Amino acid sequence: MNFIEYPDRDLMMIGLADRLSSELENTLLTQARATLCVPGGTTPGPAFDLLSASNLDWSRVNVVLSDERWVTEDQPRSNTRLLKERLLVGNAERAYLQRIRAETATPEEAMDAMIAEVRLILPITVLLLGMGNDYHIASIFHDADNFEKALAPDAPPLMAMRSPTAPEPRVTLTAPVLANAMHTHILITGPEKREALERARNLSPREAPVKLVLNDATVHWAE
Repeated sequence: MNFIEYPDRDLMMIGLADRLSSELENTLLTQARATLCVPGGTTPGPAFDLLSASNLDWSRVNVVLSDERWVTEDQPRSNTRLLKERLLVGNAERAYLQRIRAETATPEEAMDAMIAEVRLILPITVLLLGMGNDYHIASIFHDADNFEKALAPDAPPLMAMRSPTAPEPRVTLTAPVLANAMHTHILITGPEKREALERARNLSPREAPVKLVLNDATVHWAE
């Protein structure tokens, strides 16, 4: 694990955006396309604002969410909506968004089609994740119905998740896909998340899903 502590959150967002942009740019020097995987939520928003202005050949970049709530894009809780508002604008408007679509009553009804599409943009070139205080990444929650299946080495790339602590079903990338990313970054803020991260270093992936990617990750932290 590479841990980077920043003086403040503004500098962290600048440093993170620069790092993501550089890794994508270097990949595009030798490969036809690159895949960027990002989380939802509001925390990475400032980094998205900066990254969207990067002078990359965004037409050769695939963008996919690490997880999505099974809600339509017009809903406030849609991660896709946030992505379109904060990242896929300006220069980055030319990127290809691999959508996780909430167009059926349940995620299972659309799962085969979504998996087939996601496979086309794997492996992930640059992965950005957040982490919950309970050590979860993406929507791999301890109390979710498919928690153990999502951790399995032979898990499909995408899986539906239902948790008693989540108000709607989720769709998440699974352990093998996340662990196979070329470059992994974790964005956390505040002392509580830092303490949780330190505890996770001594836990198993089953106890702390973040451990799936932690050893090879660069962690970006500010108070």
